[in-house]
Amino acid sequence: MADWKRIGCAVDFSDGSRAALREATDLAGRFGAGLVLLHAEELTGVTDIPPPRSVVESTRRELEAKLAEWKGEAERELRREVEAHVVPGPAAPGIARAAADRRLDLLVTGTHGRRGFRHLVLGSVAERLVHLAPCSVLVVRA
Repeated sequence: MADWKRIGCAVDFSDGSRAALREATDLAGRFGAGLVLLHAEELTGVTDIPPPRSVVESTRRELEAKLAEWKGEAERELRREVEAHVVPGPAAPGIARAAADRRLDLLVTGTHGRRGFRHLVLGSVAERLVHLAPCSVLVVRA
């Protein structure tokens, strides 16, 4: 049986990451493991010109507030403290790097289950995490 002491959950605030959070919280409870929520901050624009600092700071505050809500939900479920971090994107390499930095034993992520052309065009963060993460990855379908 796996010896998971630190479980991470990649969240992008979608239905898929909601399902992943439920699974990660359940596993953390069953294994007595610590839980770490990770959200990648990707500031993409339509030009190569970086957004104004005020926009970056405002966006970061909004992300941190949303992540704090999800953290609170997980803490109420587990009845103990949960870590939560906004990490620099792009999503897959940022989350993988954070998993390594935080020495996670398992990373739980959601997927939208896209197939065909939509998957080809949009790619899959979950699929890239399977290849990039330094630990086992559990992909939860929404």
